Amino acid sequence: MISRRDNIGPAIVFLLLIGGGGVASWFLAAPALSEMARPDYDVTRMVFTYSTLPRLATALIAGAALALSGALFQQVLRNPLADPTTLGVSAGANLALVVTSLFLPDLLGAGRDLVALIGSATAAVIVVSLGARRGFSPYSLVLSGLVLSLWCGGLSAILTYLNQRYLSSLFIWGAGSLAQQSWVIPLSLLWKFGAIAIVCAFVMRPLSLLDLGESSSTALGVRLVRLRFVVVALAVALAAFVTSAVGVIGFIGLVAPTIARLSGARRPAQLIFWSPLIGAGLLLFADSVLQLVAGGLGDFLPTGAVTAIFGSPLLLALLPRLKIRHRLQQSPAFKRSRRWDGTAPVIIAAAGLLVLLTVSVFLGRDVNGGWALASGEFSYDVLAIRIPKILAALTSGAMLAVAGSILQRLTGNEMASPEVLGISAGATFGVAIALFAVAPGFSGQFAFAVAGAISVLVVIFASSRRSAFAPERVVLAGIALSAMVDAVVGVLSSTGDPRAVLLMRWMSGSTYLIEGSTAATEVALGAVLIAVSLAVRRWLDILPLGPSPSAAVGVPLAKSRFALFGLAGLLTAAATLTVGPLSFIGLMGPHLAREAGLARALPQMLGAALIGGGLMVAADFVGRTIVSPYQIPAGLVSALIGAPFLMLLMRKRVVG
Repeated sequence: MISRRDNIGPAIVFLLLIGGGGVASWFLAAPALSEMARPDYDVTRMVFTYSTLPRLATALIAGAALALSGALFQQVLRNPLADPTTLGVSAGANLALVVTSLFLPDLLGAGRDLVALIGSATAAVIVVSLGARRGFSPYSLVLSGLVLSLWCGGLSAILTYLNQRYLSSLFIWGAGSLAQQSWVIPLSLLWKFGAIAIVCAFVMRPLSLLDLGESSSTALGVRLVRLRFVVVALAVALAAFVTSAVGVIGFIGLVAPTIARLSGARRPAQLIFWSPLIGAGLLLFADSVLQLVAGGLGDFLPTGAVTAIFGSPLLLALLPRLKIRHRLQQSPAFKRSRRWDGTAPVIIAAAGLLVLLTVSVFLGRDVNGGWALASGEFSYDVLAIRIPKILAALTSGAMLAVAGSILQRLTGNEMASPEVLGISAGATFGVAIALFAVAPGFSGQFAFAVAGAISVLVVIFASSRRSAFAPERVVLAGIALSAMVDAVVGVLSSTGDPRAVLLMRWMSGSTYLIEGSTAATEVALGAVLIAVSLAVRRWLDILPLGPSPSAAVGVPLAKSRFALFGLAGLLTAAATLTVGPLSFIGLMGPHLAREAGLARALPQMLGAALIGGGLMVAADFVGRTIVSPYQIPAGLVSALIGAPFLMLLMRKRVVG
């Protein structure tokens, strides 16, 4: 029997949210209602009837659908952090819609929902297949989903960047816009949500039996594979329908079931019942308050980005409750026999970098799109434009790789990097504050970027302190912060402020506007910071051994860790100004250097710097030439390579 007392808390929360949303909606509708009493109220009535009311209805239905999707994911995957956002399902649908809008627009008229379903299903298959290799570990599922979201977002950004005239309107919609001009979308969502809710009622009993454990539920006749397939398909369909209609609404599927659970809905039936109601009230309240605060800009501020701003802190708060069944193990020391010492890989990396630089400097596209060497009377002008960009990319890639080496050695986690931990996003947030609040020059923007990067580091390790800085929690905390920072930047960018264009360039990692003075400053910063990093190599060799051995040989633990984390923040901030927050060079450079047999700090940092710089130069060259005369930002090109690289790394590190 379900106790009535267990339903009191969720009912109170639902009433408070609906009441708050209703009050806010009344303040929004009151001016229109007063105008409708006048004889010449036709325009006002049409706006109220076909814009205001449909938006309120869309908020209720979309919130309920996303919350039900999140509750289904959490129950069937036994993961309290699962929802369409953290599993990459919504991002997959959004990417499919962007690709179809660009290459096959006729399909949108025939089957927009089908396109979104294909994108969501593809993302779900990737994430679930990665999670299955680890026994559906909550950590691996969420990390795979969030990384896939970053990759899909990066590819969507590239397509939007290259086709701004065609896809510029998708920016606000893709971030989750509830603005409506008719009843078509809410009515379409209503019957789809109702149909899926009816199917959910038939799977409620076997879904509830999962609480008994896999062996017990199987003994009672539950077919786990078929049940998981059906429930995941229902959850994916809900997320796809909402994304197809209004874009990506972040974290409602995480927040609503969490609130329902904390308010007393402990049993699966209660969770499935109350989560949609709370989700409906939550999104209504959030959207109504957004419109009241934003005023005339309410139609242009993406509601999805605003919900992500509040959902990410909740994800951080829930991390201590996440049970890690499988842990990533630190990569063992390089044991295979090597025919060379640490010098040979560094020399090979340096030679490869020299070849890349030569090709990048002298080879390019001509006005007809063909390949051409920089020669002739205009070669000096071409090289004067090209060399600063290449030097900036080289230096930034090297700095990110060195920062990644420092972070990986300090945390004992080979998946730690400035991008994955959100440090790059923190630096970008600092730049956003500098641009919108202070508008300083390069030095001022660098100072704000440093402050943002170090602030994220402080929050990450403060939130992971209770778990003794477990690598899994550190990585998840960083990705949650990165999602929140990206949401804030998205809100700023959607205001239409001209400074948002410059901010978007930084976020994409474009070297297009790099000049000689900026490149010289970047090279000077990189040389100093990398030299300092190499000078503290002794700390980086000793600290991974543990606190006791480090203290025994005279290494000041607190001061050395503080200095090294601060150094990683400085390196990240300087690099982010050129290559954006999602390059993943800080992940790939140290890992490839380690795979080459560079185990000690000095050769590993040197090798990582050469590899990272080479990867970024290669990304800049590809972005400059692959779709000439258009240019794809180097940071986005490297992100498209880096995110699959991270998922491949997760696939290889299977633990029992």
